[in-house]
Amino acid sequence: MRKLRSQLPLPDHFNPHKVGEVWRVPYQERASQAARWAQQHNLQPSANDDFKLALLLVDVQNTFCIPEFELFVAGRSGMGAVEDNQRLCEFIYRNLGILTHIVATLDTHLAMQIFHPLFLVDANGEHPAPLTSITPEQVRQGVWRFNPNAAASLGIDPEYGQRQLLHYVETLRTSQKYDLTIWPYHAMLGGIGHALVAAVEEALFFHTIARNNQTEYEIKGDNPLTEHYSVLRPEVMDDPFGKPIGKKNEKFIRMLEEYDVLVIAGQAKSHCVSWTISDLLEDIRLRDKALAQKVYLLEDCMSPVVIPGIVDYTEQAEKTFEGFAQAGMHRVRSNQPVQEWPGI
Repeated sequence: MRKLRSQLPLPDHFNPHKVGEVWRVPYQERASQAARWAQQHNLQPSANDDFKLALLLVDVQNTFCIPEFELFVAGRSGMGAVEDNQRLCEFIYRNLGILTHIVATLDTHLAMQIFHPLFLVDANGEHPAPLTSITPEQVRQGVWRFNPNAAASLGIDPEYGQRQLLHYVETLRTSQKYDLTIWPYHAMLGGIGHALVAAVEEALFFHTIARNNQTEYEIKGDNPLTEHYSVLRPEVMDDPFGKPIGKKNEKFIRMLEEYDVLVIAGQAKSHCVSWTISDLLEDIRLRDKALAQKVYLLEDCMSPVVIPGIVDYTEQAEKTFEGFAQAGMHRVRSNQPVQEWPGI
């Protein structure tokens, strides 16, 4: 077992009851408190860490994590993402002294994207309702087609838009993925839903000041012609003519090589988190299977998508995470001291 510094107490400003709310972080006040906290607890700049621990937070944004927002991840408890983020904030504060670096992804969308209603129309010019599935058969038959009125704003011609739509849904099918889902407008750039959960943002800012390490933000999902569930790559990477429309993100494989541990949390366990880990595992298998043992999945800081009476991805997510564990990754909980995690 590796000897690591003990967990820290929670700072007085942290209020778990506000985690499910939207509010302004008082940056200057928190900066002063973080500096004093670092001095009080003898926290050194993270550049001096011998044991390097990175934390990857997937899409911990209001749109997924605040009740009444567009795609709140409720889990089976009904308050899943809120409860997850309460534990996540506590994990960050208690492990401030050993958390070297934090990366937060930001799902980032505009109205005219392939998975939003405005991108498609039917024969009457009507847009599909949210949660509509778009199949290759429907596109070939003209049930759904590219909205030609969106072409100018996207800088493409209507024929190209139609060919891309058909290519996209056919590629999803041949890749044995899911059919294209039309999502409610969410994570809209410039909107409140796009922002990180305030309590989490506050914890990341506090860490930045206390450890002299800038939180890194990774934008994903802003390409209008493809989805981007995973942090590592878009769902479809080429257009109908074989021209690249997206590329693979090599950053997180490099992080695995540079850091002793990569901890992953975020939303939703059944979707963006699972696909991110799956893509990471695929790269690990190509590079070095032993790297999987550096990955720790903070399972009580993520929840699956559950819509009562409609869909419940809990069991599917569980099966997927069992596969991650079999590949060598570790399933851990936030209230367990890091030095007690397997392999530390």
